[in-house]
Amino acid sequence: MAQIAPAYLGQFVDHLDQTTEQAARQSTVAPLQGFLEQWGEFVAIHRHPARAARLRELEKQVAAVTDRDALRVVLAEIRELTALARREAAGE
Repeated sequence: MAQIAPAYLGQFVDHLDQTTEQAARQSTVAPLQGFLEQWGEFVAIHRHPARAARLRELEKQVAAVTDRDALRVVLAEIRELTALARREAAGE
């Protein structure tokens, strides 16, 4: 994380601490599994600068789009991008 997206390192560590505490309170690894999935996807996106830039652009488009059909197209591309990242993070 420190090499791929250093600006997010603090958020990553805070989330890890919270997740570890939650897992201990609940006596389950489920929160840790969710943490790994979320941050694995994040890393899979951000280790490719062009991919991360594209996601940021798509997120800006979502905020600005007023046409439903255009919104569907943008959201579909976001879903494709995040699905690819999830598969990569899972080693598929």
